[in-house]
Amino acid sequence: MSNPVITHQPGAGGYGTNVQGGQWSTHVCACCSDIPICLFGFFCGPALTCYTASKYGENCCLGFLPGGMTALRTHMRLTYGIEGTICNDALMTACCGTFEVCRMAREIRIRNGEIDASR
Repeated sequence: MSNPVITHQPGAGGYGTNVQGGQWSTHVCACCSDIPICLFGFFCGPALTCYTASKYGENCCLGFLPGGMTALRTHMRLTYGIEGTICNDALMTACCGTFEVCRMAREIRIRNGEIDASR
């Protein structure tokens, strides 16, 4: 019996058809587009970092490691084809903190089809 020949390398999975490539689906301050995530971040930011990392498929403790959310944002950006730099990732997670984690959680939910990007 022969082994099958691979003619197409697997790529990143489909992340929804309602999302534009190259950009984040929502603005960093667009909390009203996903109010439960916004409230979650406002009242319990550390739990939101755990939720976001876990929802993305990483260990929930990633958000508590130095540079963990920057690494997660960079990986998410590369996976979803969003333009940007590692320097920008570090600045956004350091300066915008909870707002950026909320945006990352929204992005995951939008890409998974859990919420509509136009909200």
